Formats: sequence, C-alpha cells, structure tokens
Amino acid sequence: MTTPAPTRPRAARLGPADVIRTGGAGLRSRPMRVFLSALGIALGIAAMIGVVGISTSSQEELSRRLAALGTNLLTAAPGQTFDGGTAHLPEAAVGMVGGIDAVESVSAIGRTRAKVYRNDHVPEGQTGGIAVYAARTDLPATVGVDVVHGSWLNAATERHPAVVLGARAAQQLGVYEAGPDVQVWLGGRWFTVVGLLAANELAPELDSAALIGWPAAGQELDFDGYPTTIYTRVQEASVADVQEILGATINPQNPNEVDVSRPSDALAAKQATDDALSGLLLGLGAVALLVGGVGVANTMVISVLERRAEIGLRRSLGATRGQIRTQFLCESLLLSALGGLGGVALGIAVTAGYAGYQGWPAVVPLWAMSGGIGATLVIGGLAGFFPAVRAARLPPTEALAAA
Repeated sequence: MTTPAPTRPRAARLGPADVIRTGGAGLRSRPMRVFLSALGIALGIAAMIGVVGISTSSQEELSRRLAALGTNLLTAAPGQTFDGGTAHLPEAAVGMVGGIDAVESVSAIGRTRAKVYRNDHVPEGQTGGIAVYAARTDLPATVGVDVVHGSWLNAATERHPAVVLGARAAQQLGVYEAGPDVQVWLGGRWFTVVGLLAANELAPELDSAALIGWPAAGQELDFDGYPTTIYTRVQEASVADVQEILGATINPQNPNEVDVSRPSDALAAKQATDDALSGLLLGLGAVALLVGGVGVANTMVISVLERRAEIGLRRSLGATRGQIRTQFLCESLLLSALGGLGGVALGIAVTAGYAGYQGWPAVVPLWAMSGGIGATLVIGGLAGFFPAVRAARLPPTEALAAA
C-alpha cells in the first residue's frame, strides 16, 4: 500500500471585503501622511471640478440671459461708401423693414450732434462720452429695454423737451431718479428727465445715451431724421434669412453700405473666450492632479520600505505575492479615492460659492464628477502599481532580516 504524496497547502483566499479591510488598516497606521497625499489629489480634482463647474454655471447664466433677452434681435447701422465716406440709412428704412413678413417688430434711434450736461455751468468739452439720440416710442418693445425709474417716452413726451437716460449716462450725470423737477442741460436748453434705463447687454450703446423723442429732436435739435441704428425682432426660425436680406431691404441701391449684425453673437464670442481660459485652467488642474499622483506614489514607496517586516511576516505565514500586491494596490486606490471624493466635494463647494456670489445658477455636470473620481482611480492605480509589485517581490527572509 503506497502512501499518498502530501498535498501542497493552498493559501487562503482574500475576498473583496478582506482586501479593503487590510488596505484600510495600512492607511490608518499613517494618518498624517495619508492626509497630505490625499490633499494633493483633492486639490487637483477640486481645481478641475471648479473650472468645469464655474464655466458651466457661466454658460447656464448666459443661456438664461439670452432666453430673457432673445437671440432674434438684428441691428443695422450705416457702413462706409465706396469713396471711404460714412453712409446713412434712408428715412423710410424702418417702414421698409417692417414690411418683411418674418419681422415681429422694428424700431430705430438716430444720433444727433447735441451734447448733454448736468447743468449749464459744465465746460463744453466735458461731455463724458454721452451721446444724444432721437428715439422712437416703440424702442423698448423691440430691444427689450427696462425702465428702472420713471417711464419711457410716450405720444405726449416725445414732442416735448423730455429725456430718458441710459444706465451709464445717468451715473455720469449724477442723476439717480426721474421726475418733473429733475432736469439736464441738453442742446442748449433744459430737458426734463422722465425715465432711467437698466443696463442692456444686447444694445450697450443705449447705456451711454440720452434719448429724446423723434419729433422733439427735429424741433429742438435740428435732427436730420436719418436713423443710425435700426433694431429688428425676427421670428426665431427666420433669423438667418432676414439677416441676409436686411441690408438690401434698408438700402436697395447700395446694400453693401449697411452693416447688419446679431448682438447675441457678441455674447457667444465672449463665452468662447471664457471657454479658452477655462481650457488653460483645466490644464493647470491636470498638472496639480499629476503632482498629487506623484505624492501617492511617494507615499506607497515609503510605505513598502517601512513595512518590510510586516510583508516578511505575512509572506512567512503563507500570504502569496498576489495577495501582497493586491493589498498595496488597494491601499493606493483607497488613498486616491479619498482624495478624489474630497476634491469633488471641494470643487462643488467652490462652484456653489462663486456662482452664488455672481448670482448664477450653480451647475456641476455629472460627467465632471464621475470623471474626477475615475481620474483619481487611474492615477492611484498607476502610482501604486510599482510599489505593489516591489512589495510582492520581497523575499520573506530578506524582509524579516532587514527589519
């Protein structure tokens, strides 16, 4: 009868819970080092989340403002003639534009040569850059002008020396309310301030303007009647089509002498500039994340050197190289995950704080948060791979002897 050959003992298997518990015990033994390493990861993720969140919140605010202002506003202004002079828009241009089927409303302003001052004692050269325009009574409905104090020009006040001041013009003139007792010196006579406007992003030229009625401009200021800017509200689906024919409609003989633009495009271009800056900041965040990954790798390498006795003891008790490798790799991933979760929380807090300060809606995309966590796990895996392999390759006798 033959004696069966002795079987080689098998190493006990480590379940997922055992691996996490073992990895967590390694982190708890060095709390300060773990905190500093996780902080490096957290700062990188927070920078990336903050940049994406603030940029997204800014875009959401822009979309909200554009939805309120409308993206269907077109403006037309006189361009240059072939001989280099300044062209002018025909007096009948507003009526011709109003005849386009897709046009919802149309209005205009015309610049005069008059100057406006707080009183008649201000030197003539100190105009403050305030322009005086003749304006139609339907301008607020077309442009979306908001009157913050007083009222807009009406059928009565447009024929008399009454003026409405833009936001910046009112500030420069030191006028903070409208009323029958509030007057400014305009065109060599007193005009009563009947209204003050809020700032307007789609028509910023109105912010530094003093606006009087079209008939009053002709009677009091010898206004020539030519509009200098025509504002046109168009059906959303027909903006591009109307933009193509607007110049020819306003000036059929010389359509090239009319400059047609869409103010909302300027806001979109500004947002594109902000996006370019956000890309730069994202790059800086990625560098910070890389630095954090180096910190994780450094922590794990030092951990292997300091814990050679533990590694040797575990190997002597039957732990396999794979189990040692898994333990240290798990520690690295847990360390990075702690930094990632902290970074996401910090990034959300920064976004919410900045958005609240600016009065924006706070928006942090889900892809940014999940991408931040995923990036930290990748960084942690790469940073911990070499130390984990090095720990697994330590011979038990050498590790115990070195201890």
